[in-house]
This record gives sequence, structure tokens and C-alpha cells, in this order.
Amino acid sequence: MKAIVYEEFGQHPALRSVPDPTPAPGGVVIEVDATGLCRSDWHAWRGHDPDVKLPHVGGHEFTGTVVAAGSGSALPWVGRRVTVPFVCGCGTCAQCVTGNQQVCEQQTQPGFSHWGAFAQYVAIDNADGNLVPIPDSIKSPAAAALGCRFGTAFRAVVRQGRVTAGEWVAVHGCGGVGLSAVMIAVANGARVVAVDISAAALKVARDLGAEATVDVSDVDDAGAAVIERTLGGAHLSLDCLGDPRTCRASVRSLRRRGRHVQVGLLPPDDGSPAIPMDRIVAHELELLGSHGLQAHEYPALLGLVESDVLHPELLVRRTIDLSEAPAALVEMDIPVPATPGVTVIKPESPKS
Repeated sequence: MKAIVYEEFGQHPALRSVPDPTPAPGGVVIEVDATGLCRSDWHAWRGHDPDVKLPHVGGHEFTGTVVAAGSGSALPWVGRRVTVPFVCGCGTCAQCVTGNQQVCEQQTQPGFSHWGAFAQYVAIDNADGNLVPIPDSIKSPAAAALGCRFGTAFRAVVRQGRVTAGEWVAVHGCGGVGLSAVMIAVANGARVVAVDISAAALKVARDLGAEATVDVSDVDDAGAAVIERTLGGAHLSLDCLGDPRTCRASVRSLRRRGRHVQVGLLPPDDGSPAIPMDRIVAHELELLGSHGLQAHEYPALLGLVESDVLHPELLVRRTIDLSEAPAALVEMDIPVPATPGVTVIKPESPKS
């Protein structure tokens, strides 16, 4: 198969021919139809994830068709269109048996713990517990985003954030997951203030229903700016970028008894964020993490997409082929992308 491979962290990736994967017992091989290019893939390429072993093929946010299955699966997966949560559960640990596969003790992650979906095929273990069937009505570019950014935002806003209609929600960082969070919060009746350094990203956020915006390049204190625009602070604030500055600003955006959800990864090289613990105690703030979305939670999300409440296709702003993916990954060294929203890679079919 064709795949995007890098042999050193930070080395320019290359399109190469590599052996096709084979399904493990209980697992499957999926022919990739579309895969998202996510900042988490950039973190892996830059060496920020200790699970990544070289040489490596990234890619964790994808959709495709099952073409082979190993022995031991109870369900007939071959021929079905699917996506996969980027956190795949083992199915047997204490977290999995209680429905919390997103924090599985023995989790696997395509594109991190093993080769991922920047390729024509990808292998996934524990198919019965991790595969999510995709309805024909949801096209592949939109379906690709469900595996990570859209699914992650859904859990962060709805499950961990416990958003309710009429609340103010601050979204710090309007990349793919941040814009997904804007759309999901608006769909739940929340009033959204979007925070970013990119005027283009803030325009997309407004197009998706954000009521107010904060351009970080124009203010000295993003947290104070959110408090001003919301007349007292956000009830729920999310750091969707993953930076000590956005984490701190998100916490400082909250009104009393507000909820902060950390969504973006915080690379160790960036240092630990200085969290204002005095404010957390005095205002009884909640600090929460959010890590993907379990496969069994996807029907609720897919139902909202099928009923036209949510529109992940609106986030897809660029589609490229596999040969263009290396340059697109390297471009992510620039913190402010030229094109806001989601970039989707469409691998050439191996049959063509």
C-alpha cells in the first residue's frame, strides 16, 4: 500500500510503498476513504507523544470500508462503512467494562500506538468494541472528522461540559476541534464567545453561530475580555488548542462556579500551565479533562448529524490527496493556519 512515512521526528515525511496490514484476531483492516489532518498528528510527528515508535505512519481520524476481518469477531464487519474513535478500547479492563473506553487502561490509538490512516489501509483491534457504522447519508469527508475532532468536541461540550441552553460557552482556539465545539454548543442552545488569534478562524466561528469573538492579538487579557463580553464570565470554557496561555485564559474566563474543560494536548516542552488555584478555590471552579468519545456514544452524535442538527461537512475547508499530505503536515509548524477548519486527505483507491 501507499503510506506517508517518517523515520525521524521532525523529518519531512515521504510517500512510500509499505506492506499491507493484516487483521489481528478480533480485528479488521479498513480501506481508508478519507482521513483528517489534525494537530495531534503534528504532535506525533514532532515527537511529543511517547507512544510513537519509528518509523511511523500517522493519521487517527478517518473513515473507510472494512475489507478483511480476523477470527473471533461476533459481527459481520466486511463491506461496512465505519469510523473509529481515536482512542480504541481493549474491551476487558475495568474502564472498558464500565463503558469508559475513552480512558482504557490498555488503549490503542491508530497513528500513535501503531501505524495509522495516512495510508490506503489501516488495521484496528477489537472491532466489535471499537468500530462505528456510518450511515450512507453521511459522506466520507464529514465522517472522517467524527473519529477525533467532532467526536472529541461532542464529549467535551455535552458530556464533560454539561452544557445547557442559555449558558455562555467560551471556546479558546478555533481550529478543527474548536470550531466543532462552537457548532455543538450553539446547537445545544448556548451563547458562544470564540477566542483565537486568527481573524479568518473567528469569521468561521461567527458563521457557525458564535455570538461574540475575542481576537487575542487585540487584547492584553483574553480571560478578562471574555468576562466583559459575557457580562460576568462563561459558565463553561474550553481550551481547544492546548497551550499554557490558552489553558490559563480559559480558567480566567469563568464566572463563579464555572467549568473548565481541557481538550487540547499540552506538550511537555511547552511547560506546565500556571493555573490560578486561588481563583479556583474562591469561585468553586471545576477543572475537567476530556479524551475522545466512546464508540457506544456515537449513535447520539450520528443521530444529530442525520437529523440536520449538526453539520460536520461545514468544517471541511480543504481536500488533498495522499501525495500532498507531507507538505500539509509540515505546514502545521505555523501556529496560525492559512485555511481554518478541517483538512481531509483522500487516498487513491488501491484498486485504481
